[in-house]
Amino acid sequence: MITELVLFDLPSGISREHVVTGMRDTASAWRANPELVRKNYLYDPAKGQAGGVYLWPSVEAAQRGHNEAWRARIKAMYGNEPVIRYFETPLIVDNALDKLIDGDA
Repeated sequence: MITELVLFDLPSGISREHVVTGMRDTASAWRANPELVRKNYLYDPAKGQAGGVYLWPSVEAAQRGHNEAWRARIKAMYGNEPVIRYFETPLIVDNALDKLIDGDA
């Protein structure tokens, strides 16, 4: 499994309401992505950033989810390119599901 961290800067003065509305507007598309395991939306008003933490089966799946068209939309909406990092995810503690998930299995 791969965890992908995506961050982008928000335009100055954008409201939390606007940011969260944008998140809600995209949630159904992410729910429909058969490769995406999980997504946590992120918002940091103090740093003026938003983004997400995604759990994917592979880097290739993450790259398909965040292709050039997606990157262009982020740049058009927020005026900058997202910063993306990938992390191997060998183990997941999920207390909501009361599970320990072995990402290497």
